[in-house]
Amino acid sequence: MKRLLLIGVLGLALGGCATPKYNYQAVSQNISKPAIGSVNEAYVGDKMLTQGVFMEREAYYVPEAKKKFLLNIPKGYYLKTGEDQKGSYYQPVNAIPDGAAFVGVQSVLITRDNSFCFVDVYFNKVCNFKNIGEKRKISVANDNSFQQTLIYSGKVGSKINVGYREFSSNLARPAFNNDVEYDLNESKTIGYKGALLEVIDANNQSITYKVLRNFNKVD
Repeated sequence: MKRLLLIGVLGLALGGCATPKYNYQAVSQNISKPAIGSVNEAYVGDKMLTQGVFMEREAYYVPEAKKKFLLNIPKGYYLKTGEDQKGSYYQPVNAIPDGAAFVGVQSVLITRDNSFCFVDVYFNKVCNFKNIGEKRKISVANDNSFQQTLIYSGKVGSKINVGYREFSSNLARPAFNNDVEYDLNESKTIGYKGALLEVIDANNQSITYKVLRNFNKVD
């Protein structure tokens, strides 16, 4: 009775039953960017260089929030959990950016025709949206993740400031953070922990640089 009342209040169309699947396995991968030899621009606070181990996850991306009756679908990425003949199943929470969850929903189902459906705790499948997003692959941190970054912190006179940060499981490791100052009058090439960059231009707002070498070789 409560199920029918909820569906009636939200104005949802009942579309049969579905059982969420959890047969998807994410893939661990090494990431190194930007590419060696590339010329890039970064603003104060931006990452100049990134290298680490992440999990590559399939996800469904909703670029704009949607609303119909009392139902709100937050924008963001919904991470895949599995699939079957009906389509692909995703977590009922937009993992990125803010973690908004649906109450009473145990899974999101994207059908073969790109309908956005909810699977409730009673395995009812209700679909009222279609073609509101797209499937993507994204890199996310997990318990085994490790990341090294260089961050541009601005320029004073002839000197630029660069921050080095290490992250483990998406959390900063304070003991491995450092801020370094480089005098461009001495050299246009700067390096830290094996990484090597050629500074083409820099001011207190941005820096243009060429990547000569990353922190270490990615297998």
